[in-house]
Amino acid sequence: MSVAVTIDDLSVTLGGAPILSGVSLDVAEGEFVTLLGPSGSGKTTTLNVLAGFIRHSGGRVSIGGRVVDDLPPHRRNIGFVFQNYALFPHMTVAENIAYPLVARKVAKRERRASVEQALELVRLPHVADRPVRALSGGQQQRIALARAMVFEPSLLLLDEPLGALDKQLRDAMQLEVRRIHERTGMTTIAVTHDQIEAMTMSDRVAILDAGRISQVGTPEELYRRPANLFVAGFLGEANLLAARDGAAPALGVATTGARDGTVVVRPEDLVLGGEDDPGTPATVEDVSFQGARLRVASKLDSGERLVVSAAVSDAATRMRPGDRVRVRPVHSAVHAVPERTGAPLPEPEPAVNGSRP
Repeated sequence: MSVAVTIDDLSVTLGGAPILSGVSLDVAEGEFVTLLGPSGSGKTTTLNVLAGFIRHSGGRVSIGGRVVDDLPPHRRNIGFVFQNYALFPHMTVAENIAYPLVARKVAKRERRASVEQALELVRLPHVADRPVRALSGGQQQRIALARAMVFEPSLLLLDEPLGALDKQLRDAMQLEVRRIHERTGMTTIAVTHDQIEAMTMSDRVAILDAGRISQVGTPEELYRRPANLFVAGFLGEANLLAARDGAAPALGVATTGARDGTVVVRPEDLVLGGEDDPGTPATVEDVSFQGARLRVASKLDSGERLVVSAAVSDAATRMRPGDRVRVRPVHSAVHAVPERTGAPLPEPEPAVNGSRP
């Protein structure tokens, strides 16, 4: 598969402060890549450099095999969806979508056909003549997508495209954006701070931290085999235990990855059992109801604390602080990173609709 976008050793300094330092990334033709990271990590700056809105201090950017460092935004053949959609309120939906074609002096008949196809793609053919103010947030988001894609750009950039939507609509639109990408095969780079959004929509995710890329991989690779403690703590909740000589002593299993450092175990990769079951002895400290799962905080007899995500069952719902249990990993080996714990990790995202039983 050919490379559509190359970011090579990119650096950006704004106001004397380094924002990006040595960022490099290749994006394949037709791939959907998301730049993910906390506020201030440099993900939006990277997107703006690609679009030509910010001038970089070092490195280079190539799109379609052509270096675009000296090209203004309008000559880069890029579609851009802004966080606030940036639709023209005085125009109809069809006029908004047609605007890039008018700017490119496309004939009226071709414009009409292209607008109709774009509206079909986002499943809104019936709103062509409506003012954009009459549309819901989700509809406006899809019209912004249609406008960005109607002229068939070589690259589509999405800047927090779902950030203005409420959670239920955002969840639905994640799947809609994924469907549209699969239909068009358009090379896409998105920016988000939402881990679930990134993992749902993307072929690969690049995690940024303090202006550098910490790790690039598929959502499953990043979640199951994080390269360092930052990635482990940023992508969901993680239990962190000591790894020594290729083993996790607290759990009595071998490690993959680093022989020494920190074991990363996801709560759903642990199983709770009774005192007579196999596993490591522990005491329940807290139980939280989270819908289909229970979040059980426990303390091993050796002192380490573990969070377990357990399926809701009659036995599980009767579990209370102080109960004695056994904890064991689902797999025969656990993943370890070479770093040792010490610096605080990013706080995990709060549970959704979590409540006490």
